[in-house]
Parts: sequence; C-alpha cells; structure tokens
Amino acid sequence: MVDRWVQDHQKDAWRKQAKASGYRARSAFKLKQIQERHKIIDSQDSVLDVGCHPGGWAQVAVELVGENGKVVGVDLQSCVPVDGANLIVGDITEPFTQQAVLDAIDTEVIDVVVSDISPHITGKWDIDQAVSLMLVADVFDFALPILKYGGHFVTKLFQGVGVEELIELVKPHFQVVKRFSPMASRNSSSEVYLICKFHTPKRGPDWQIRPAFEDALEHRQGGPEPDEDVEPAKSTFQVRKKKTD
Repeated sequence: MVDRWVQDHQKDAWRKQAKASGYRARSAFKLKQIQERHKIIDSQDSVLDVGCHPGGWAQVAVELVGENGKVVGVDLQSCVPVDGANLIVGDITEPFTQQAVLDAIDTEVIDVVVSDISPHITGKWDIDQAVSLMLVADVFDFALPILKYGGHFVTKLFQGVGVEELIELVKPHFQVVKRFSPMASRNSSSEVYLICKFHTPKRGPDWQIRPAFEDALEHRQGGPEPDEDVEPAKSTFQVRKKKTD
C-alpha cells in the first residue's frame, strides 16, 4: 500500500503543477481554488495561517495580500522561510505559542484566518477524525476573539461523526457558513473545507466552541457516564416463581 501511494503521489498532476509553479506543496492550489470561488483574502489584509507547514498556503497568502499586507504562520514543524511571512514554530493550543502569534500579528484584530491543521495521524480513523475536530474547535476559540467584525475563517475538516454538531456551533459567529471541496483535494480524501464569512462576534459567556462541542458529542453518545457513588434505590419488585404440579 505504501509503494502504491508513493507511485500515485509521484504521478499527481497537482503536485507536478505545484513544483512547476514554485509552490512547496499541492495544497497551495487548494487555497488558490478557495480564493477563486469565495474571495476570502484581499490586498493589504492581515492573515493568520494555522498549520502552515510546509509553507504553500503562506506563499499564496503573501501573493494575495501584497507588500502592504501581513502573513503570520504557525506550525509544530519548522518551515523553510517564506519571503513576506512571519512563520512561528509551536503548538497553537499552548498559551506560550498563542502569545507569540499575538505579538507577531501586533494588531488588535486580524482580517482572515486560514487553517490546514491536521493531528498526528495514528492510523485509527475514528480517533484521528475526532482529534482533528477538537483541534479545529481549539483554533476557533483562539482566533474568534482576534478576528475582526466581517472577517473570514477557513478551516479543513475531516468528514465524520461530530461535523454537523461543530458546524451548528460555528454558524452563530458568521453570516455565511458552507462547505467546499477544492479540485486539488485527492479523490480518496474525506477532507472538506469550511468557509466561514463575515464574522459577527457572538456575545455572552457561552461563545466558546470547544466546551459546547464536547457537550454536544457527549449527548450524541448517549449522555454522561453514571456517577459511581450513587446509593442503590430500594424497590418492591419481586420475582415470583411459577408454581408447578
């Protein structure tokens, strides 16, 4: 299976086109196709690229924002520098990395957030898919407070259990929320991109996505686990044996 994947990867037309165009990965064309359809990035925008390794999306974002724009990327893996972008190595769910990102952005709000983040793959689909959705929820909770009113957010999702619940929780934060599958995505992939446009900040104490998402999944699975220290209730029910001759 590994050999077949390598052969298919080498024959991948999008990979070849990316190499010919000077992009680091075929994923650059995913963002270009998202931009062509949904117009999420404008000239002079400030863009946060989450899960930026190996740098293909950062390359496209720099082209779109121009000289007067700003691109900040963050990933667990280090990237070869991208001209015009500030790339940070770290875990976006950790406070230290989050502060480094805020320092690099250096403005109160940001125009656009794009996220191609993926978890460490274990090979167990149900686990990988669940972890990926939790990561997406974490990115939303970090980015929404610094995303400007009217700003846009794009993130990768893996189709499966919990996707509908997550989308329903995101909808109150944006005027437009829809799914989009770029042509550059592999046919065998279950990935889809959630396009969230025109941020309308949700007020109140329950704005966070992650806690509400965990609660929604808990109810989907049949409710919380029973308490272990509950006293058994007394019952008058008795089993009566049938009399026989």
